[in-house]
Amino acid sequence: MSLMAYKVLHIFSVILTFTVVGGLALHVANGGNKESNRQSKLTGILHGVGLLLILVSGFGALARLGAGFPGWVWAKIAIWLTLGAAAALVRSSPALSRALLLLLPLLGGVAAWLAFYKPF
Repeated sequence: MSLMAYKVLHIFSVILTFTVVGGLALHVANGGNKESNRQSKLTGILHGVGLLLILVSGFGALARLGAGFPGWVWAKIAIWLTLGAAAALVRSSPALSRALLLLLPLLGGVAAWLAFYKPF
């Protein structure tokens, strides 16, 4: 695959994952829980697929770049792990889900900054 194809797949996967976590966070912030979420299984599947595609497309693009594993890649892996834990964190508390509605877009912005500027 070309570098551009990996980038498009990566961005699609990020959008998918953030959409799922954002929807889940909004559901919980409004008093919902796993039992009241009729699409709980679908959101779990989409969250997992999004995370997997982020990982595969990110490493595919990294291989095309031939950059190795500089510091910015490790920082993006830490953000990916946070995104992975986000669904469980959202379900744990309505207050935390409200905070994550603000924090997750900031993490997305940091990840984009890391990808564009490759600061370290």
